[in-house]
Amino acid sequence: MASITSANSREGSTAASATPTPTPTPSRSVGRDVVLILTCTIAMLTNTAASSIGIILPVIGVKLGIRVDQLQWLISAFSLSSGCLLLLFGRLADLFGRKKVFLFGTIWLTAFSIGCGFAQNSTALFILRGLQGVGPAAFIPACLGILAHAFPPSRARTIAFASFSAGAPLGGAIGMQLGAVLTQYSDAGWRATFFLFAGLSALCVIGGYYAIDPDQPSTEEDQRVDWIGAFLVTSGLILVVFALAQGPVAPRGWKTGYIIALLIVGVVLIGLFLVWEHRLEHGEQHRPPLMKLSLWTRAKGKFAVIQIIAFLEWASFLSWFFWLVVYYENFRKLSLVHTSIRGLPSTVTGLFCNVFIVIFVSRVDVGILVAFGTGVTGLAALLFAIIDPNATYWSYGFVSAILGVFGADFVFASGTLFVAKVALPHEQSLAGGIFQTLTQLGTSFGVAISTIVFNSVAGSSSTGEDAPLKAYKAAQWACAGMAFFCSLLAILFMRGVGPVGVDERKVASGEGDAESRVSTFQKDEKNVAMNGGGGVS
Repeated sequence: MASITSANSREGSTAASATPTPTPTPSRSVGRDVVLILTCTIAMLTNTAASSIGIILPVIGVKLGIRVDQLQWLISAFSLSSGCLLLLFGRLADLFGRKKVFLFGTIWLTAFSIGCGFAQNSTALFILRGLQGVGPAAFIPACLGILAHAFPPSRARTIAFASFSAGAPLGGAIGMQLGAVLTQYSDAGWRATFFLFAGLSALCVIGGYYAIDPDQPSTEEDQRVDWIGAFLVTSGLILVVFALAQGPVAPRGWKTGYIIALLIVGVVLIGLFLVWEHRLEHGEQHRPPLMKLSLWTRAKGKFAVIQIIAFLEWASFLSWFFWLVVYYENFRKLSLVHTSIRGLPSTVTGLFCNVFIVIFVSRVDVGILVAFGTGVTGLAALLFAIIDPNATYWSYGFVSAILGVFGADFVFASGTLFVAKVALPHEQSLAGGIFQTLTQLGTSFGVAISTIVFNSVAGSSSTGEDAPLKAYKAAQWACAGMAFFCSLLAILFMRGVGPVGVDERKVASGEGDAESRVSTFQKDEKNVAMNGGGGVS
């Protein structure tokens, strides 16, 4: 961490000869660098923790009298707002200032986390959870833009993005393990978990105010906001996510009339959004779109591929984790604390995965990292798909808990670095918002698909003690299939990307010329970079 400032200065001189820099990176002290990275990491941690409250839902249900079939709304309400507003806030951050949007989001989350902690009935808590999600929707894409701006392509950027990525497993641990402990042993019960979120978010407000560089004016000449596009995509995403979340628990399941109608309308609105964005980008109106569709064709379409992989990897990973909790709590009848302890190895492995990324992302092809990580996540789901309930935890559960997080951390850390590389300076928060939107959608999609599989097998199996186990295993087979498909996509379409970081030791020692170490993909991107972009290392 101590080499961050020197890394910036050394790398800046190398990159300057290859690409113009629209706005110079301010001189920063090591202390401010450290605080900035920690602030963004805690922000990511808080976001993940706030969305990982599934383990305390039964307790909230008992205390507030919420029916079991309605408890999922405490997660879905948060996901609706946090996942469906990412594109809009990403664009606003790029246009009007990432620091402003970050501080708005963290202050918002602080306030509504306190509100959730004081909620006295289910209706109030449902509404407050929906409002709470607006905060992460604002500060997560802002974080990605802030880190990309503060740290040019270098080992420093790799450390920053890997640390930010490490906030996800840490947040999962806080949401699960610490949430279970606070709920079970503190006087405030489940409310203490929300007060913890408020405290963490307040730390981000303080750190962000001190460490984030002052906002600089956008380099775009036309700074109008595409409100029509924002309405279409936000409305469409809300309807799709709502349908995916409610489909499994609707009165007639996926055959329920309003689920089918909302899903169709949501897909149509997203289709209209794409048509509208194409018209703005290529038509005669000369208005800036909310999202340039040409962004998806960057790096010969590899930008689109990494987004699809992120979508399916999160669908697999979080569905695997969801069914892991179901298995321990519903099938094995374990307590909150005992369930959370069995998931703890994932947190430890997640931290090691991000350390691995820091060391090797500048040396190993991104396609290899992504293919390996997603394949290992598939193995984790496969272990639960063939689990013997009479075997010890160490035979299946422990190994699966170690392996499950590889794909999520490898894809997130290397994927965000890749996205930052191919995005232009004024697109960083928007590009990060696209990546985050796909992971949020993947979560809803994965749980919905695996639940369909579970219900289908449960409905067709003969009654008996092994019927729920067969359905559970079938759901985990679906999770494994999604992860293995991600590996296949990486092998087929991510070849030739090369490392997305820079090995500073080679640059400093003069081992070869920097141009000779630029991958084929990076050479292809020079034309984009020379027109105002950064990112060629």
